[in-house]
Amino acid sequence: MNKQVISRGAPLALGLALMAPLAATPAWASPPSESPIATAQNLGIAFSHIAEQVSPSVVTLQVEVKNNQPAPGFFGFPFGGRQQMDPGTQKGSGSGMLLTPDGAILTNNHVVEHASRIQVTLQDGRHFTGKVVGTDPATDLAVVKIEAKGLPAVKFADSESAMVGQWVVAIGSPFGLDYTVTAGVLSAKGRGMGANEIEDYLQTDASINPGNSGGPLVNLQGEVLGVNTMIIGSSGIGFAIPSNLARKVGLELLQKGDVSRSYIGVSYQPLTPELASGFGVQRTRGALVTDLVPNGPAAKGGMRSGDIVLDINGREVKESRDLFRAVLAYPVGEKLSVTVLRDGQQQKLSVITAERPDAREANNAPFGGNKRGTRAAPASTGVELVPVTPEIARRIDYKGPGGLVVADVASGSAADRAGLSRGDVIEEVNRKPAKDEKVVQDAIASGKALLKLSRGGKTSFTALSD
Repeated sequence: MNKQVISRGAPLALGLALMAPLAATPAWASPPSESPIATAQNLGIAFSHIAEQVSPSVVTLQVEVKNNQPAPGFFGFPFGGRQQMDPGTQKGSGSGMLLTPDGAILTNNHVVEHASRIQVTLQDGRHFTGKVVGTDPATDLAVVKIEAKGLPAVKFADSESAMVGQWVVAIGSPFGLDYTVTAGVLSAKGRGMGANEIEDYLQTDASINPGNSGGPLVNLQGEVLGVNTMIIGSSGIGFAIPSNLARKVGLELLQKGDVSRSYIGVSYQPLTPELASGFGVQRTRGALVTDLVPNGPAAKGGMRSGDIVLDINGREVKESRDLFRAVLAYPVGEKLSVTVLRDGQQQKLSVITAERPDAREANNAPFGGNKRGTRAAPASTGVELVPVTPEIARRIDYKGPGGLVVADVASGSAADRAGLSRGDVIEEVNRKPAKDEKVVQDAIASGKALLKLSRGGKTSFTALSD
């Protein structure tokens, strides 16, 4: 028999506890009201109901492409299931969803790109000839139109409110098989894979296979959360364009055949702990402005290279890509209130968005790496620097304000670890123009150097630390 020990204050405390209102019990802590088998059966019934509800809004696209046109695909994994069928034509299949009751179909651009013929099959077996009315390669979306009325258009969910971990269902026509349904969870939001100019992918482990492109990723209410777009090899990791972006682009393509987007004319990069230290700030949230388009919206609004963007119209910029997403959310000509951190002080700027030009001039992500040198540089810092002469500027196609060009980098040196490469132009050191080689080398040797670099026409910051 166990002996209970109760302290003197316990009876009073127990009485008070019984008099107090009962605290709400978390749902996850509540005992199950039914058996695990019944719960699983109910979930299966939910998936079946979703398939029954949404499948009539999903179409199969049979596409023909002439062989003189490139066959599209991502990372070497064609997603439309294209095959060589005869000496002059490639044929393949993809999926789509009914955007409007009068036959507008939302799909991926890479499914119908360069198509010479599109056959659309509805779930009820009817066949139509489809015509592309608009494409947007930047988001990999397209709209195809068929002549039909009274069709069951999909309903869209708010992808911004989607929760990581929630159940999702993918519907499409993989490998030419009609109306396949797979289930999984929403694994992540806001993914960028480098496949398209504009990316804000939803990631899921619901099986997405070649031919699923353009089909819907839906929630348990049967509402479209995204447009299934690509997979990474055989990993089982799939990606979908979020519904908020897809619906906006789709309707604009339907109305006028192309898409107008806002931009403010800045390049940016993530604010790493090393860069934050170099700029003398404690936070690592925000987007670090690296360069501005001359006379662009941000430049006209007073933004500078080295500013850290904290929010746009009160919407926090937690990571660098949030800046891109926030700007795209507003129409051309919108006046934005932008909060930046400059020299440790917050400032409010007013920036009016302009129409986004082509990708070469628009908001750019951080540049990719070049091949680095491997032989030891003569300087003790491990980096050899020479002034940017007119001849050097011509050879490397540099049109910036000048500075010092990296002639060589010693493998394994601090400069090498920080990502410096031959041909990089150091424009600033510790927020001052990089004109004197000794000043720059001394800063690098000290182990505390914040460098502003130009590489391939794009600028970025990097921090060297000991």
